[in-house]
Amino acid sequence: MPSRTISAARSAVCFAIGLFLLLSFPAIAQEGPGTLNLMPIPSKLSLTGGKLRLNENFAMGALGEAGPRSRKAAARFMDRLAGRTGIFFKQDYRTDFITSGNATFLFKYETAGRLELNENESYALTVSPDRIMIIARTDLGVLHGFETILQLLDADAQGHFIPCARLDDQPRFPWRGLLIDAGRHFMPVEVIKRNLDGMAAVKMNVLHWHLSEDQGFRVECRAFPLLHQLGSDGHYYTQDQIRDVIAYAADRGIRVMPEFDIPGHSTSWLVGYPELAGGPGPYRIERRWGVFDPVFNPTDEATYRFFDKFFEEMAPLFPDRYVHIGGDENNGKQWDANPKIQQFKKDHNLADNHALQAYFNGRILAILTRLGKKMVGWDEIFQPGLPKDIVIQSWRGKQALIDSAQKGYQGLLSNGYYIDLCQPASFHYLNDPLSADAPLEEQEQGLVLGGEATMWSELVTPETIDSRIWPRTAAIAERLWSSADVKDVEDMYRRLDSIAIRLEELGLTHFKNQEMLLRRLAGGADIGPLRTLVDVIEPLKQYRRQNQGVTYTQLSPLTRAVDAAAPESRSARIFRKMTDEFLQTRDPKTANALKTQLQLWRSNHRFLSPLLKTAPALAEIEPLSEDLYTVADLGIQALDAILARTTGDRTWVNESLGSLQQAKKPKAQAELALLPAIEKLVQATLSK
Repeated sequence: MPSRTISAARSAVCFAIGLFLLLSFPAIAQEGPGTLNLMPIPSKLSLTGGKLRLNENFAMGALGEAGPRSRKAAARFMDRLAGRTGIFFKQDYRTDFITSGNATFLFKYETAGRLELNENESYALTVSPDRIMIIARTDLGVLHGFETILQLLDADAQGHFIPCARLDDQPRFPWRGLLIDAGRHFMPVEVIKRNLDGMAAVKMNVLHWHLSEDQGFRVECRAFPLLHQLGSDGHYYTQDQIRDVIAYAADRGIRVMPEFDIPGHSTSWLVGYPELAGGPGPYRIERRWGVFDPVFNPTDEATYRFFDKFFEEMAPLFPDRYVHIGGDENNGKQWDANPKIQQFKKDHNLADNHALQAYFNGRILAILTRLGKKMVGWDEIFQPGLPKDIVIQSWRGKQALIDSAQKGYQGLLSNGYYIDLCQPASFHYLNDPLSADAPLEEQEQGLVLGGEATMWSELVTPETIDSRIWPRTAAIAERLWSSADVKDVEDMYRRLDSIAIRLEELGLTHFKNQEMLLRRLAGGADIGPLRTLVDVIEPLKQYRRQNQGVTYTQLSPLTRAVDAAAPESRSARIFRKMTDEFLQTRDPKTANALKTQLQLWRSNHRFLSPLLKTAPALAEIEPLSEDLYTVADLGIQALDAILARTTGDRTWVNESLGSLQQAKKPKAQAELALLPAIEKLVQATLSK
């Protein structure tokens, strides 16, 4: 049981948090578009004054015909509206659908949208004091309009309302995707579905489903059943589940593009069919992460008979026009060691393994073309001579995207959108597929289709994947939808905080599961002090986490403090912003808020220490807790010196900066996110 001292301290902590949040989040007044919490920002928006008040008589309907997709979307809209407002709507909106002009909320569209690239997704939305109207070319635009209305929803002392507005909206790019890697760690259907709901909420329209890897083959294949029987550990999607997910996505206006990664990243394929490999077996499912040797043999006609039959089965299962073949990171070692493959290269005048892979890609392309599919692949598939209707997905960088566009090829950007690398939302937000200085002619610019956030799953499980996708992917969604000149980072974060909370109603677990993981680690003890620490740490970024002396495999537990930590600490970001404001203004009120927060962090180690001694899985974060005490104390000393307006002691500054350098060293594969702000405070003591 906590002591009275600890309880009193926690009361002080609660007060400090309340003060900090009060100062950090000014009240939002409905004065103009810049006060709304829309994401993505619409193409054109004006507030017209007034409010449409919601009450139990609010009802939905359509002008003209309404197909099943729009009707189901309307029912989901009303469910979410009721759940968010608590209003008992009288309309039986699942069956009693109004098809006259008498409903409060009316929509109209011309045709059901096709789930194809470049389909019209635009819509016009008008809100007056007594009516909401959405008009769109296709029902896809209507679905986007529904999401905008839910984002416009607000409340005051009189109840819930929609501000009166007019807007015209359409996407900047036609391809706005999210890749989910189900190969390295399997992601059950419920994970895919809740993330489809999240995608729809921020107007994304392509799920890139990565379905095969060295670590697992994830689709039931009836022609070659050993693929899923031996290559999946029993974790795969049945074909009925695939159809269910595709239908679920289609109801939300989202295409589903499968990726079967070949000729490399293919160990799991070869467990059941080793005769197709470029080197001798036997093969086992790979548990480690990295680039491995197993690869298909591109010189054996049996390989193409296999893929001909395989894709004949997969093509109708995945109705989208596009199929991704991967094509990345083939190290060529098996090909180099195989005399028959080397002889084949000589006989066919293939200069190197790149040329051999181009030959393989050409053969696969012929199969896909015969089946009515278009091929997508990573940068490595690009070779002169390929037809211009393939799509190059760039993980190497914008220059690769530019190069392919200049040669007449369509492309997607994923470099800079690797959300598994735990970089801040601002980094992704300012990464534009088509920046203003891109050296492309107008026609070449049209070949840049958009981009995809990529959620590779080496270091996530179904418990943690949502926290790595959301809310940062909403910032990427805005970059792919909104105008290029929409790039105010601070306003993005303001809106992202709101969107992050609203995404929870869709079943996404980016907030909820952190608490669950912390309770598990604490063994039922009070997690308050643990949460305080975890809220200001971040997982190491880029690929640094895997280079800290810990060998991760597919079987490694991903349930530690670093897994509970968010990719971007909101608390540290707000503290850094307040620090910058204080250093510009020297405002005593801001200084007091900063000091209150620093005192909370400084005292936290005393409360957390008992738990660290009784929860073995948490022992590794004790150095982080000690560092939080040290740097918070330095911050307090620096604030006091700045407020006293005395020039700081150079010796103290040097010693403090040395302590901060020690604190920057990674511990438990994580780092304190508030260190840059503390460093600025210490440096600022040298000037009056």
